[in-house]
Amino acid sequence: MPELVIYDCDGTLIDTETLYGEVSLSACHALGLTNWTLDHYVDSVVGIPWSDGVKIIEAAHGRALPADFEQKIEDAVALRLEAELRALPGVREALGAIGGRRCVASSTSLVPLRRNLAITGLIDLFDPHIFSASQVARGKPHPDVFLFAAAQMGAEPRDCLVIEDSVPGVLAARAAGMRVAGFVGVSHDRRRSEARLREAGALAIIDDFAAWPGIVAGLRA
Repeated sequence: MPELVIYDCDGTLIDTETLYGEVSLSACHALGLTNWTLDHYVDSVVGIPWSDGVKIIEAAHGRALPADFEQKIEDAVALRLEAELRALPGVREALGAIGGRRCVASSTSLVPLRRNLAITGLIDLFDPHIFSASQVARGKPHPDVFLFAAAQMGAEPRDCLVIEDSVPGVLAARAAGMRVAGFVGVSHDRRRSEARLREAGALAIIDDFAAWPGIVAGLRA
């Protein structure tokens, strides 16, 4: 029975993944990494800390990235966040129906994580229980951020249920000894994403938060 529900943020509660994907892929193409597609970006970078993603992009590019590469992406995304960033449909209603204890555990650094939750009007649902991989030694797919979140909340890993949209996130939850469900509601290829999340160990898949309370209730039963 889940005593604590842990939520990933980007691509699960809010759709920053689309913004970052479009901006980052455009920046990669501008560097000359023109063979990369959105699938390359999603498979390689989504769900892990940006510092690890930079190393992957550098390896694919075959050279170091410009010193201002990350800042240019952040600046371009920031221009779009206020106008475009929204909570995914049904999140607030679903969390209200579920009740119980909850928190966020994300690969995003703590300051932008809190900013994005505030922009989308969701921060009141979690504050102060908002945790970031920037607070632990290793990011996803390592279990550190989930174990940290559980410890901060006083919950045993076996009593936690995680919802994640990425393979690294699902693997991290499994490595932490937690049950995990996959979310594909913002995926550009839902069938492919579902197959990848199930293969990684997701016990259920949802594409709409309307289904989430039923899944949690079933586990609690």
